[in-house]
Amino acid sequence: MEALLAEEGREPLNPQRGDVIEGVVVHWSGAALIVDVGAKSEGVVHPEEMRSLDIPDREMLKTGDMIHVYVTDSEAEGGALELSIDRARGEQGWHELQRRHDAGEVFDGRVTGSNKGGLLVNVEGVNAFVPLSQIVGITGDREQAIAQLSEYEGRSLRFKVIEINRRRNRVILSERAAVQEWRAEQKDRLLDELHENEIRTGRITSIRPFGVFVDLGGADGLAHLSELSWERDVDPEAMFTIGQSVNVYITKIDKDSKKIGLSIRRASPEQWDEVVARFEVGQMVPSTVTKLVTFGAFARLEGPVEGLVHVSELADRRITHPREVVVEGDIIPAKIVRIERDRHRLGLSLRQARTDAERAGWMFNSEGGIARLPDDVAEQFGIEQGEAPPPPPPSEEAAPAGAPQPAAEPALPAPTTAMEEALQRAGVTDRDFGSNG
Repeated sequence: MEALLAEEGREPLNPQRGDVIEGVVVHWSGAALIVDVGAKSEGVVHPEEMRSLDIPDREMLKTGDMIHVYVTDSEAEGGALELSIDRARGEQGWHELQRRHDAGEVFDGRVTGSNKGGLLVNVEGVNAFVPLSQIVGITGDREQAIAQLSEYEGRSLRFKVIEINRRRNRVILSERAAVQEWRAEQKDRLLDELHENEIRTGRITSIRPFGVFVDLGGADGLAHLSELSWERDVDPEAMFTIGQSVNVYITKIDKDSKKIGLSIRRASPEQWDEVVARFEVGQMVPSTVTKLVTFGAFARLEGPVEGLVHVSELADRRITHPREVVVEGDIIPAKIVRIERDRHRLGLSLRQARTDAERAGWMFNSEGGIARLPDDVAEQFGIEQGEAPPPPPPSEEAAPAGAPQPAAEPALPAPTTAMEEALQRAGVTDRDFGSNG
């Protein structure tokens, strides 16, 4: 910028058209501004040459203030120079915009207007353009987007210069690129500030079928569908709205992938306490297997609470994976073996529940899984079952000592000739021919 200006303290003796010079405000003459540019030369800035100054900026100009002006005419009638604040700021602005483009700098700019293609922004006296595609927050089709543009007029937004061409008088700005860079910087900062297991307040920025994204102050974290509520089968769109403020519990921070895991339900642990208040250790509860992992099976109890059946608690035999006993969706009798209120965890056991479950009508298969539910449990979960299998036949027991034994069939004499062997195979005996005895 200094290259375009007169050196500090220099008094140009003969200002020429196109010069950018530094002057001193003398006074206001109506709506025009009189400026002393040195060497006993004064110039006038007409209202149309100071449009880049808003009303507060104009009101702040007073006698003695230093200001840069552009000489638009050095041979005006009456000898006064014709000056322009807008052109001066424009020349400085082009160099400033080029510098910002080269440095990739993010800066604030005020929206001065709009057209069907996007927003107009005056930056350091230079008119720049922001296309629709580079505006954050524009939604809907093109007609709906255009209707929203007027709402931006007068607002100050963050921008980056993504294209500049002085010869074509073209400057393209992007709010989207500026916000993305700013958020990336904020995310790096937040990743250093945040800690797992702490509760923060954030603002919902996006609602998806699989969960909601929450802005924690420059970085978004994801609260998965399973972490939205202690209740099951919730609809995120029915529960939340964009912009809503929520408390979130930080479950995981991955600095390598820059991902933040959140839980809304764990930020309200008192709800969990209310739900598990009706359960106690030793109680057997019908539960639904919701997920299998190598170390066990998660099961949902009656209500919105899940517990873990450790792999060692699935069967009396050694197994390598829970799928050897159960599959997702199975209804099982789970015995509560542990309630960890401070960690919001339930420990369950299928193995320890088996004896009581069989008495209650549960049937198990040879692998230790469930073969049949009691009728009342099947009705509770809306499961149709076929006819119950018949009870196994009673085992044959030895006759008590002293009981009469049935008479044994007399043994047939061993055949001595081929004819006798053939007759014996056919079941013919001596009685069929009449006995000689």
